[in-house]
Amino acid sequence: MRRLPGILATSTALVSILAVTPQALADTRASTGSDVLVSGTSVALSENGARDPGTRAVATANPAAVRATASLCGSGYQLERAERLPDARRFGTLFTYMKLSSSMDGACAVFDNNLGVAKKMKLKLCPNKVGATCKVDEGTFSQYAGPVKYESNSDISINCSKVTAIMWSDGVPIIDRVMSVSECD
Repeated sequence: MRRLPGILATSTALVSILAVTPQALADTRASTGSDVLVSGTSVALSENGARDPGTRAVATANPAAVRATASLCGSGYQLERAERLPDARRFGTLFTYMKLSSSMDGACAVFDNNLGVAKKMKLKLCPNKVGATCKVDEGTFSQYAGPVKYESNSDISINCSKVTAIMWSDGVPIIDRVMSVSECD
């Protein structure tokens, strides 16, 4: 009979741990960023995208552009960065997406023309690997340049791929931006 209170106390503690654990796991999982969707879309933000206030602000203000550019990259891609270029005047917006999976990793970029008139544009994606071939889309575009995409089934160089976005007006570059697709060391 003396053992009954001890068994009841142990059982109660075990039940309370099991009841709280799923909530704690859900809170941890939601904070990774991969489950955070851009409002009004089915496009997920990557961990870096969810942490970056600039990316979140651009995505929140332009859900239709996020949805459209993500569909150009294909399934499984998450929004890594969205940047107004050259600055708040926003002649263009550079969207970068990452896909990390057990079978295929990928980097994708789309350069949105926000001027409403056709401009000469160039979008280049280069994996961080000696001898790798860059993907380039260059021409006169009224809507966007890209997508340019690099995919591999086991290539760490995707994470630090470099993106170059250039837009010209009357032969003069009004946007000339080089950045990494994602955060790199």
